[in-house]
Amino acid sequence: MTDQPAPSLLDMTVGIVANYVSNNDLPPERIGDLIFSIHAALANVGQPEPEAVEIYVRANAGQIRKSITDAGLVSFLDGRTYKSLKRHLSANGITPDEYRDRYGLASDYPMVSPAYSARRSELAKSIGLGAKGRKSTPPTDGPKPPTKRGRSSK
Repeated sequence: MTDQPAPSLLDMTVGIVANYVSNNDLPPERIGDLIFSIHAALANVGQPEPEAVEIYVRANAGQIRKSITDAGLVSFLDGRTYKSLKRHLSANGITPDEYRDRYGLASDYPMVSPAYSARRSELAKSIGLGAKGRKSTPPTDGPKPPTKRGRSSK
């Protein structure tokens, strides 16, 4: 262990600036800025970084209309087109309601492309999904006689 005192902030700044200037060409008018920036950087060492405040720009009516296309929905997060935004939003840690609130979208803003939704609907109808109560039953002659239950006789 050494008995030397820890260098002061000013001594460290002088040492860094002297070494930088001796190895790099720097116009004299920029030396003051260099000293200031190095001193500020050294003073902030060990200080917690301030939390970044995220600023979200709300979409205007034109941007909202343009974001809904037949090809897909344009994400306000990254500007890419998606058939369904749900997986994209969950990958970014956002729920659909948070997404709508963040960008000022209406509560009925779609999370699935209209064309994709129509295609899936047609596919479901073609295989008979959703038609449970719509199928006609064959006509009967009358009420069926009750079936006997229990043991059969010998």
